[in-house]
Amino acid sequence: MPVIVVANPKGGVGKSTLATNLAGYLAAQGHAVMLGDTDRQQSSRAWLGLRAPALRPIATWEVDHNEVARPPKGTTHAVLDTPAGLHGKRLDAILKLADHILVPLQPSIFDILATRDFLQKLGEEKAVRQGEVRIGVVGMRVDARTRAADQLSRYCEEAGLPVLGMLRNTQNYVQLAAHGLTLWDVAPGRVERDLPQWEGITAFVTKSASGPKGG
Repeated sequence: MPVIVVANPKGGVGKSTLATNLAGYLAAQGHAVMLGDTDRQQSSRAWLGLRAPALRPIATWEVDHNEVARPPKGTTHAVLDTPAGLHGKRLDAILKLADHILVPLQPSIFDILATRDFLQKLGEEKAVRQGEVRIGVVGMRVDARTRAADQLSRYCEEAGLPVLGMLRNTQNYVQLAAHGLTLWDVAPGRVERDLPQWEGITAFVTKSASGPKGG
């Protein structure tokens, strides 16, 4: 059972947007998905509370703030939203739990610099675990045609991490989140510009890491 961790120690980069929509995609594919939230603000959990019962189910993964355990049996996929400022032993515990780590990152130089040490740590984690964890970056609120997008791609290439996709700055995410919805809960025509931007992300998380893990 893959555990997908969405993490970046910087706040305001779109972690909850990425986590909730990823959970929505997995649910739309018929998976038994759970969404956990280790952030004190509990944004993702509050979003689940807005989700109508008639929609494809996404279960709540009850995560203890002091100890992160694997999700219960019967779950096929788990997505974990994490807080800003994640570091130390808690970060180490979450990274060890992860099969896939997605790092949402905005293309400004300030965001890149604030995330540099974290990306270096992820690179070290990937080297130690030798294939047991897959790590990728997702550009957030970015136009892929801009110089800023090129800058982000170059930086990630130098860090040895793939850019899985670049999600545009659109009110679709804000408006859908207000009703507990994701891109995969509405008519495709309504979000036709957004769905193709997720193809690299969804392909990445549905491909199993090569190393064996329990669960």
